[in-house]
Amino acid sequence: MFCRLGKRVSRFSGACLMLGPEVVTVTVLKDRQVASYDVVVAGGGPTGLSAALTLSRARRSVLVVDAGRPRNAAAGHVHNYLGREGAPPGELLALGRAEVQSYGGRVVGGTVVSAERTAEGGFRVELADGSRVDAWRLLVTTGLVDELPDVPGVAQRWGRDVLHCPYCHGWEVRDQAIGVLGTGPLSVHQALTFRQWSVDVTLFLHIAPELTADQAEQLSARGIEVVTGPVQALEVNQDRLTGVRLRDGRVFARQAVVVGPRALARAGLLTGLGLQAAEQEIDGHVVGSVVPADAAGATAVPGVWVAGNVADLRAQVLSSAAAGLGVAAAINADLIAQDTLLAVAAQRARRAATGAAAATAVTTGAVFSARSEQDLCDRVLGERRHGLQSELR
Repeated sequence: MFCRLGKRVSRFSGACLMLGPEVVTVTVLKDRQVASYDVVVAGGGPTGLSAALTLSRARRSVLVVDAGRPRNAAAGHVHNYLGREGAPPGELLALGRAEVQSYGGRVVGGTVVSAERTAEGGFRVELADGSRVDAWRLLVTTGLVDELPDVPGVAQRWGRDVLHCPYCHGWEVRDQAIGVLGTGPLSVHQALTFRQWSVDVTLFLHIAPELTADQAEQLSARGIEVVTGPVQALEVNQDRLTGVRLRDGRVFARQAVVVGPRALARAGLLTGLGLQAAEQEIDGHVVGSVVPADAAGATAVPGVWVAGNVADLRAQVLSSAAAGLGVAAAINADLIAQDTLLAVAAQRARRAATGAAAATAVTTGAVFSARSEQDLCDRVLGERRHGLQSELR
């Protein structure tokens, strides 16, 4: 069953409401209205907003639910985003929301806490405030959480002078005294990488694995000092990082510290659908988790899609936005296939009903009845059946 604009309403006994060029269906369950969309996007960062923009331009009804906790909230600027280099993260998101809304998409504040499959094949999505919405497709772009090393000062300086990505922050700390806090097998790689931005790099082994002979040689060749012993805390003076203090009391002057956080996917809302994040390892060391999906972003649960950092630990702002575009195109193609399937089924049902009615008419002789003859005359002659034709036509 379709509304007058051709949108699906088969799983509702509700009305079609206009939203820009789109249609949002509303049904009433126990005195509470539940709106339905083609796609609900959980997460309003660059990935989710990019996907919503693409889907809205494809004339899909889209709702973005944004918890307002972007991964890069602590950072002052976005880098390596062509055309928006140096923009504050909040400014980029505000522009994205406005663009989505300009094409009829909706963006609301809130947190998606769970989702369940409906009998009709879609999803019922519940928000933290108890409200619910329905969707034919669910796109999760909730990103990840950086689990920082448990060293005093790290969390407080995170995103300022405690960093992790050389391509996000390397230029800003160029030629400074940089320390790398060793927490795993990637710490040597981090030290060698940041050496590109400064000649003054020190690797604090802290709890990192013991260096191999090859690693020690590489670090020595690049002039990177290696300091053994556990780190006690970061030294801060007048709101500036000034050094790294070891448990034995030694203090090494540093202006920036690089850490390797464990990046954990925000995937709790998918538990009810049977999806869980899978750990990602490098050399036997867990570096994070992601929700498994194919190259297009489709998960093992039909109709559930993921994109951005929740599916790719390496994705930065620009590549996350690109992932949003890609997954949106895949979702739209999936919906087109479903729309076509529904349309074919409806057409077959109409033809079957017409054939059955005709067969009944022939059997009963009603095909040549006075009533059928009158209906045929009305359809063929219209107003001319009385020899008159309206001048208003």
